[in-house]
Amino acid sequence: MFTGIIETLGTVTNVVKEQENVHLTIKSSITNELKVDQSVAHNGVCLTVVNINKDEYTVTAIKETLDKTNTGKLKLADIVNLERAMKLGDRLDGHMVQGHVDETGICTNMKDENGSTLCTFKYTSSKNNITIEKGSITINGISLTVVNSKKDEFSVAIIPYTWEHTTFKTLQVNDVVNLEFDVIGKYVARLTNL
Repeated sequence: MFTGIIETLGTVTNVVKEQENVHLTIKSSITNELKVDQSVAHNGVCLTVVNINKDEYTVTAIKETLDKTNTGKLKLADIVNLERAMKLGDRLDGHMVQGHVDETGICTNMKDENGSTLCTFKYTSSKNNITIEKGSITINGISLTVVNSKKDEFSVAIIPYTWEHTTFKTLQVNDVVNLEFDVIGKYVARLTNL
């Protein structure tokens, strides 16, 4: 379980394809605090640390992860949002995030709002994922509040701190992002469809 509050950024230093899997090596300031078998969210995707070497560690993404997320698009020198799993008893500063991406979305617009940036994303409404006004959404692992909720589109307002300390600073229109919809909303939507 995660909170969607990004701890630090990491840099992809190696990408190795092995059959249908991809092994990603990440250089990070938190590597010395990690251990093999630990879960770390990478742009919102929960992956297991399988190797540690000095200030770099390796995780493996399987075919399903590669099919449902933007993880397969990562290449050398790309920056990723990193968050370790929350500790029981810690504050939940963001919202409950599972690290299980529901689908990808596309950034369709970025607009300066005099102190923040309004970013709009489009997603596939046929998958029955929903957003609600002032509800939570996770974009590339970042816990955010939804504004302008529509059937297949929503926006989020990014404050300067979040912009500077996450991968939002490299985001461009037409980029593919990982979306994890609010877990409580998913259960409510499922119950109302029964």
